[in-house]
Amino acid sequence: MGIFQSLVVVKLIFILGIINLVAAALIFFSCRCLPGSRWAGGLMKYSAYKQFYKYHCYIWWVFWPSVVIHASLALAFFGVPFR
Repeated sequence: MGIFQSLVVVKLIFILGIINLVAAALIFFSCRCLPGSRWAGGLMKYSAYKQFYKYHCYIWWVFWPSVVIHASLALAFFGVPFR
């Protein structure tokens, strides 16, 4: 039974890591400062970007719990590597 639980934990850590990466990218690309930059200045003229832009605050509600759970599981399962 211990092997099954360890496989589930490792898979969960991996999935949460992917969620962290995707959420971080979504937060970056929906950031308020991005439309003010030189290379992305024209994004606000597109309605699709405006629709995406308004969800910036909600993405944080996915990102932080995912980071906390991911880090907690990783530390509990793998431990601190520098002891």
